[in-house]
Amino acid sequence: MRPFKLFNTEVNKVEIIGLIIAFIIITLDFLFFFRTNIFYFVLGISFLIAGFPFFVFLIIESSATEEKNRMFLEFARDLVENVKAGTPISKGIVNLQTKDYGPLNSNVRKLSNQISLGIPLKVAFDTFARDIGSSTISRAISIMSESEKAGGEVEDVLESVVGSVAQIEKLKKDRKNAIYGLVVQGYIIFFIFIIIMVVMEFKILPIATDVGTSVGSPTPDVIGISGFGKFAGEQKATPEQLARPFLWLLVIQGFFTGLVIGKISEGSIRIGLKHSFILMVFAILVNTGLKIFYG
Repeated sequence: MRPFKLFNTEVNKVEIIGLIIAFIIITLDFLFFFRTNIFYFVLGISFLIAGFPFFVFLIIESSATEEKNRMFLEFARDLVENVKAGTPISKGIVNLQTKDYGPLNSNVRKLSNQISLGIPLKVAFDTFARDIGSSTISRAISIMSESEKAGGEVEDVLESVVGSVAQIEKLKKDRKNAIYGLVVQGYIIFFIFIIIMVVMEFKILPIATDVGTSVGSPTPDVIGISGFGKFAGEQKATPEQLARPFLWLLVIQGFFTGLVIGKISEGSIRIGLKHSFILMVFAILVNTGLKIFYG
């Protein structure tokens, strides 16, 4: 799915095209819109174009991994039934190659072909687990290959492995459902944070910067926010200058909030990157879009 490598990271053609288009937009943005209100808005759109393919493929890969784990359970259960019927584990795998296991069909056929060619079962199992790329399946396959190598009651070990994998998947789903409310709360809190920053930037800061000028020159008794610069002999700070850090504050907050949401909900910081992407792009587009709207 990701045949190319960029900075030691696997990417596909769509992701590379997205990065190229984003780079072109950023270059044009710096050439034509630098130091204008539209600059950061266009920059946010370029980030959206660059990150969207990664975001989509991350969701696709996550869904594919869940489906592979589910179908592996079906494969393992069928293998247990074959072994219980007295069929050797290697012969049982060959018998199962014609059954439909969805995304695992090619992997099961490859595993069966390797066994038919005389490749040791442990080596074939290792290749099977590596091709699928699921940590849950890798652990289960490791136990299955070791149990076959050691001999004994293989069917009992396989049944135990199936039960363990099923329990792990059930716990993942239960945790995801239980944490769903916290994920929603995380998004709501961040949106409230955006609203607060927007109100401060477009309502409070303009009023605060006018406090010093509305009463005359800054005095020790009454000094507005804009008066601090003048009192020190510097040029008065404008609302735009004071609000400049707000955008970066929103971006940083969105990035780390997304990572926390991903870690809490699915136990993976990598999955949290998709939440970070959503929050960061939303913050950039809202903040810069309002700046364009208010002129």
